[in-house]
Parts: sequence; structure tokens; C-alpha cells
Amino acid sequence: MQLIDTHVHINFDAFKPDLDAIASRWREAGVVRLVHSCVEPSEFDQIRALADRFPELFFAVGLHPLDVEEKWSTDSTSEILTLAQSDQRVVAIGEMGLDFFKAENRDQQIEAFRAQLAIAQQLDLPVIIHCRDAAETMAQVVQQFWQEQGQVKGVMHCWGGTPEETQWFLDLGFYISFSGTVTFKNAKQIHASAQMVPSDRILIETDCPFLAPVPKRGERRNEPSYVQYVARQVAALRDTSIKQLAAQTTQNACQLFGLTVPELAVI
Repeated sequence: MQLIDTHVHINFDAFKPDLDAIASRWREAGVVRLVHSCVEPSEFDQIRALADRFPELFFAVGLHPLDVEEKWSTDSTSEILTLAQSDQRVVAIGEMGLDFFKAENRDQQIEAFRAQLAIAQQLDLPVIIHCRDAAETMAQVVQQFWQEQGQVKGVMHCWGGTPEETQWFLDLGFYISFSGTVTFKNAKQIHASAQMVPSDRILIETDCPFLAPVPKRGERRNEPSYVQYVARQVAALRDTSIKQLAAQTTQNACQLFGLTVPELAVI
């Protein structure tokens, strides 16, 4: 069984003491590829060094909406574009998006989001989208971008929206990725969304070190090996086997991010 964790942040300090052990655990769990998201372009060299260290790691470059106020400038577009073109292991632009839960600079966030959509379109790369308390505006901005500049492919990461909101982004062609929140008992709308996403559009992730899934929820640090618990919960919600869910989400991640995986050994 092969798994792809489509959203990690293993460059964070929480992983420094024992990253080799963490890597051993994700390999034992069958995680054959990881997509490392980027909070701000200054992380790029650090993330690239991790990809040198762990060849199963691919990565993105972008600016998180909660960093827009302090980090977005007239030079940001060219910086992200240049970095994205500097390494063939860059498979996405992001994470980017809108967060109206923790920040109120809506117009600035939208400006940065649209600029990064344009970079992704120019480079024919998918986008990794963070969307919190902003689904309606997000859908409107993407729809407007489509009408003015054309389509962009991508994923709604760590998705927590309602089924209605989920359908908006499915209609816009996006993949939907579920994290440890799908394992939480009271996350009813996330459960419903996980059940309705078409098989060819569903992904799984940890968003580690955040949001450790049940049965690891009490732990302060999430890690890539725990994506297996996300996969098991999504499989149960969709009344399918873990092997089928793993194979489908791995295929989907390869399709979206242009990845390949090792061939499974025949026993």
C-alpha cells in the first residue's frame, strides 16, 4: 500500500530533534511521496535542503494569506516566479489563499491570491489553497479569474467547508484534500464532504505538525506517518477499503502534482 501526504511542513522547528526517525516512520507506513507546502518564500532554501535529504519530498513555493500583511510587496510576484522556476522539484504554488478568520486585510489578501494564481497559470502548476471563513469570496475570486484569465488547477487543502461549499470548488475543477480533522468525532460537515467528493478528486494530507488525527490527537505534534489514519477514516466514511482509498488518492496526487511513485513489488 502506497500513500502520498499532500501537505506537510517538516521544516518547522518541532521536527528538528528527530527528523530521521520521523522519516523512517513515514516510510514504514507506506508514505512514498510528500508535498511540502511553503508559508513564505524565505523558507525556500530550507525546504529545498530537505528535498535533497529526502528524495521522496517535492515542494511548493508561495505566500500564506496570514503572512500577506507583513511579507507581500511589489517584489513578491517576481520572487515567487523565479524560485518556482529554479528547481524541477517545485510541483505547486502555495500555500496561498484567503483567511478571514484571523485577519481582516481582505483586499490585500485577494491581491496576493490573484497574483499567485497568475504565476501558477503561467507555469502550468497547480495551486495549494488555504481557505478559512472565506469560501464564498474565494469562489467568486476564482470564478472571476477564470473569466478574465482562464482556468487554474489545484487543491483546497485541509478542507473544512460545508457540502455546499465543497460543491462550489468541485465545480471549479479543484481537488479536495482532507486532513486529521476528518477523524474528529464532531466534524459532521467534513464527514459529509468526504463522502460526496468524486473518487478522482479526493486527496489526503496531515498538514503536520498541526491537527494530529485520532488516535494520535492528544499528541502535540502531527507527522507524515499519521496520514494512514486520515486514509482509514476517509475509507470508512466512503465505505471502501483502505487499499482502494490509498491507491485512488495516490493516483490523484500523481495526476495533480505530476508525481510518479515506485512500482509496488510483486510478492
